[in-house]
Amino acid sequence: MKLLPFFAVFSVVVLLACSPATIEKAPSPSHVGSALPADPSRLETYVRTLSTQFHPRNRPETLQRAAEYIKNSLRETRARISEQEFEVDGAIFRNVIASFGPEEGERIIVGAHYDAVEETPGADDNASAVAGMLELAHMLDQHPSALPLRVDLVAFALEEPPYFRTDQMGSAVYAALLAQNNIKVRAMIALEMIGYFSDQPDSQELPAAFLLRWFYPTEGNFIAVVGSLSDVVLARAVKEAMRKVSSLPVYSINAPQAVPGIDFSDHLNFWKLGYPAVMITDTAFFRNKNYHTAHDTAEKLDYPKMAQVVEGVYSALWAVMTHYSPKKVELSE
Repeated sequence: MKLLPFFAVFSVVVLLACSPATIEKAPSPSHVGSALPADPSRLETYVRTLSTQFHPRNRPETLQRAAEYIKNSLRETRARISEQEFEVDGAIFRNVIASFGPEEGERIIVGAHYDAVEETPGADDNASAVAGMLELAHMLDQHPSALPLRVDLVAFALEEPPYFRTDQMGSAVYAALLAQNNIKVRAMIALEMIGYFSDQPDSQELPAAFLLRWFYPTEGNFIAVVGSLSDVVLARAVKEAMRKVSSLPVYSINAPQAVPGIDFSDHLNFWKLGYPAVMITDTAFFRNKNYHTAHDTAEKLDYPKMAQVVEGVYSALWAVMTHYSPKKVELSE
């Protein structure tokens, strides 16, 4: 790839991401609960349970127990619970699925992986995102019959190495099944590390910092919406919906997959099959130096800010269901 075209396209996309978004207008529903509060104490309970009672989360037997915990937590709601079992290296793993809204038709996917790398507790990576997804289930359960589209919350197994970027990832198995059955997906939202925040100066690193430092903060006190070059419209719609319901700063970026971190989660497997997808993240190793270490523990996370992230995701779901038109910006990657 020639550098000049790369940075010209990249700069344009960053400017689009940072500029005020416009969401295609539609009659606004009586957004039943569109500003519902998330519960920080319940989020903390989920994170502490996953990161201590199911440790390490890189072994088949531990992941089976973690999947059962996730399923039982989802059963506290009126969701339709199902599982997708698959075999890897002679062991059985499970994707756990909670469905809300209509049984048929187009759907939105919100996913989070529940495994952790090696022997780490994996509080931020990725118990925080699973906790957010479980809390989102409680919020969706307030008015499930009001949802105009089906929403599937999916807890994925096997996102971490050695399975990352292979067809053995839980999200790859799940996305392949959607494609095989010609299921229409309006959008996929991957939750990936949503609990670590810092107001300290220079606590936020950036890829391609010489360019991005002009557009993004150097304090790690924001949440990011990350998309591919073709999902500018979706990323901006999600960003603006999240901004409307909380004071937590929200930024978005759409960039080529060559930029480090852009495709570092389960949304990658939806992009491969042509589904619109974004990742919502605290930016992982660009901020949280406990990433993939034994220090990624529950007490280091900010649960009130996590709650604001979940409230933003709930708002984004409504925006995508009711205002978002799945147009794509065609830019070469």
